[in-house]
Amino acid sequence: MNTSETTTHHRPHWRKSSYSAGEGQCVEVAAADGRVQLRESDAPGTVLTTAPPVLAAFVRSAKAGAFDV
Repeated sequence: MNTSETTTHHRPHWRKSSYSAGEGQCVEVAAADGRVQLRESDAPGTVLTTAPPVLAAFVRSAKAGAFDV
């Protein structure tokens, strides 16, 4: 039985919104291995990983005002 696995780790290509003012308070996004990764530009060591449909649902809800206080 062959139990070895080949894993490839790709360095994510982080992108920032064109609406960013460049003040270091931006959310950056990257795609890796079929997942979406998010991080704050001023705290790049903490990364949130999710599935694309989950992020899309969150963005739709935010646009619809579901999180407005």
